[in-house]
Amino acid sequence: MARAGKPMPRRQERARTIGWRTRLALIFLIVIATVTVITTNRYLTNRFTETTRNRAELRLALHSGNLISELRRNSIVPQLLSRDPALIGALNSGDFSQSTQRLLSFVEEIGAASLMLLDSDGRTVAATDRNRIGENHRAQPYFVDSLRSNQTVFTVSERESGGYRFTYARKIDWQAENLGVIAVEVDLNKFERAWAGFSAAVLVTDSTGKIILATEPRWRGLTEAEALHREPVSSAIERAIRATADWTALPADAYVQGEAVMRIEGKVPFRGWRIASFTTYASVRERVNGVLALEIMGFAILLALAFYFLSRKTALRMALFQRESAELRALNERLQREIAEREKMQGQLEVAEQTLAQSSKLAALGEMSAAVSHELNQPLAAMKTYLAGAGLLLRRNRPDEALASFARIDDLIERMGAITRQLKSYARKGGESLAPVNMGDALVSALSMMEPQLKRRKVQITRGIPERPVMVMGDRVRIEQVMVNLLRNALDATQGVDDPQIDILLSAGETATLTVRDNGHGIEDLDTLFEPFYTTKQPGEGVGLGLAISSGIVNDLGGRLTARNAAAGGAVFEMQLPILEEEETQAAE
Repeated sequence: MARAGKPMPRRQERARTIGWRTRLALIFLIVIATVTVITTNRYLTNRFTETTRNRAELRLALHSGNLISELRRNSIVPQLLSRDPALIGALNSGDFSQSTQRLLSFVEEIGAASLMLLDSDGRTVAATDRNRIGENHRAQPYFVDSLRSNQTVFTVSERESGGYRFTYARKIDWQAENLGVIAVEVDLNKFERAWAGFSAAVLVTDSTGKIILATEPRWRGLTEAEALHREPVSSAIERAIRATADWTALPADAYVQGEAVMRIEGKVPFRGWRIASFTTYASVRERVNGVLALEIMGFAILLALAFYFLSRKTALRMALFQRESAELRALNERLQREIAEREKMQGQLEVAEQTLAQSSKLAALGEMSAAVSHELNQPLAAMKTYLAGAGLLLRRNRPDEALASFARIDDLIERMGAITRQLKSYARKGGESLAPVNMGDALVSALSMMEPQLKRRKVQITRGIPERPVMVMGDRVRIEQVMVNLLRNALDATQGVDDPQIDILLSAGETATLTVRDNGHGIEDLDTLFEPFYTTKQPGEGVGLGLAISSGIVNDLGGRLTARNAAAGGAVFEMQLPILEEEETQAAE
């Protein structure tokens, strides 16, 4: 019990540390989310509001152009009709039976709202709207003003049914006698109906500031200030609540029916008229809120995942604590059963350990036998060559030279023993004693070992060894083993080449680098080159352990063995080992 309760303070302290880090991470995530949402809101609100404002200005310019086009198109009609012989003849004769039909033929071509022919007393004698025939317009401004002027006059008058009537009028003279007045009513109300299809409210004011055209009928006859004040936000509190709820919008230019709007104003180049539009921020809010919703949803998912993992971690920790408590409470009851299970498992474990040991022995035996077979082929081949040479020398009565061959055979036997010991060390992965090694001497020894094969193949060897010793910390026998493997690979790679050539370069820089280059056919698969039992040789010529063993030796010594294909053809192997400085060499000695 004491042992189980001892590590609890450390566990609680660790949980507390993780908890504070997690809290800081969550706070940081919330801050980042808030800053991102606020920044995105401001940027997109400004951008979308500017886009909406530009579109509203363009739409306002189109409305103004349509108004001017309609007014100018109808302004020439009274002048043309005041010279019409049929209308003049009807006023002179008093026969208006064909005048109404005459006006109807004109209104279809002109597109005006209505045409009226008034006599000198202001009575309607012909009109496109037959219901208006007989009406008296003597007191109307367009009749009075046209009689006083020799030009076409434009007047704005109120309708009895509401709204305004826009009329061009011109008097009809014949031989200095005033016969009557021709009045053309311009249909500007069709623009109100067209504007109603847009989301923006539009109004047109005359030179006095009075609204004469508006998408809101209740605004006609009022000034803009009076129209906007008619249905304001009911109270300051309501406006504050609305502004808080509508936090994605810029400060409103005005309020229409309690809704914040953007006001765009322009001039209508006609009698001092002005046109204004009120565009809501609804489209801006929808687009901004759409992007903000995606951002907030993304951060919400991140927070949900964070809380999920935190809750899962807490649940796992609580489950662990509960399980430990349950195990402690049930320890006495389970003790006998656990002892029996452990005895049974102990027996099974011993059997498994024996099986595993036997498998490991067989694997190690197979690896070592393959490695020994591979690594001893070179010394055995050299010994066979030296024995044949020694026998030939003895038959020729040259014993001194034969003794030299026997001495070389003795050296090869010692090397075979060293290789066997090193292969056992490689299979065992034990720690070996390292000493300063002269790379140049090791290379000379390796070349001496490979001398019979090189002479038999007649390979051109180019060596580049610096005059100063190139020292590394390692095992000379294992380094020579790597060099012999590289030389043999280069020798095998030049089979079938007309002029076989091997270049050997030893250099010293930041590392001690041995480069072995051949003019063979190159390497097809660089990725699996250093894997055990990978070989391109025919069966019986090699098992594919040389480069794998060499790579392991170089890695154990803190270096690396690389291979690549040369640009001019052939393969290039580089062995790089940490170089040993002179001070380190003296200290090692």
